Amino acid sequence: MTVSVSPLPTAHLRQLSEQVGFELVGFARAEPIPSEVLLDWLAAGCAADMDWMGERAAERLDVSRLLPGAKTVLSFVTNYYRDDAQAADSPIARYARGRDYHSTLRDKLKAFRKRFSLAYPEVKHYGCVDSGPLMEKVWAARAGLGYVGKNGCFITEPFGSWVLLATLILDAEVDVFADGPSADRCGHCRKCIMSCPTGALLGQGRVDARACLSYQTIENRHGEVPESFRVEMDNLIFGCDICQDVCPLNRHPVLTSNERFAPRAVAGLGVMEIAALTPEQYAELVPGTALARARYDGLRRNAAYALGASKRVEARPLLARLCDDPCAPVRHAAQWALRQLDSVSP
Repeated sequence: MTVSVSPLPTAHLRQLSEQVGFELVGFARAEPIPSEVLLDWLAAGCAADMDWMGERAAERLDVSRLLPGAKTVLSFVTNYYRDDAQAADSPIARYARGRDYHSTLRDKLKAFRKRFSLAYPEVKHYGCVDSGPLMEKVWAARAGLGYVGKNGCFITEPFGSWVLLATLILDAEVDVFADGPSADRCGHCRKCIMSCPTGALLGQGRVDARACLSYQTIENRHGEVPESFRVEMDNLIFGCDICQDVCPLNRHPVLTSNERFAPRAVAGLGVMEIAALTPEQYAELVPGTALARARYDGLRRNAAYALGASKRVEARPLLARLCDDPCAPVRHAAQWALRQLDSVSP
């Protein structure tokens, strides 16, 4: 049965959101975002070489360029925290240990949009998960679901920062809009800023990607990681959770029951095992996970750095073998790691 209501009832939209498995949904007016929110960060060079952040800046700042006549932005929150023993010491950030979160959230968003279109066929919509030209954290804050913390992560009251976001634009209004971001609960706490080993956290929710280990281990795939950052990669080969692990607002995480976030076999591997991955093992373990973004050589390069940072002397034979690897970044990482081992007192 088709329901035609204007403005759209948020109570019904919340019901649809719950049906497809989103934990939270909020509603914001589709008003332009002040340009300085993005452009000042870009001008400071904090995007590193992620040129795509600036290429569609106009669309990021004004969603009506993505959906003409945009009136409402829906923001969805998914909790991804799991406490699985087999991945307790994984060198992979928590969000990337299971199925690729893009697929998980896209499936939820697709299911929501299907239900939404059945109920409101006259309403046009545009949605994306992470990779699209939408400033998801800004919209989630405007939708009243939380706020951007000092570590640049989006922080919610029920789930802390262990969340992932999806966004949907409508060309119709809803009956109730959020008043804006929820109260900032960081206060005077600076644990995340003080704990970041590379000084990537600039405060006020800003992150300098050039110094962020998440950027260096995921987006910086083609070259070498600066030496001052390599030494901080002990047991870090894809992403970094340090600023979330130390956050007091994450002390009592809510466990998700979503099995798509359950760690896959690759999350149970140690750094040495990842450094030693064969192409066949990579093809078996990595596709379908977010780790594919770093690619085969990127993961092995990162693992070699991590072995050097931790000065794992038992890794010497493996690193010596990697010094002859066809991939230059892997070779250079292994050579650097061996130099770190040479500095270990006998």
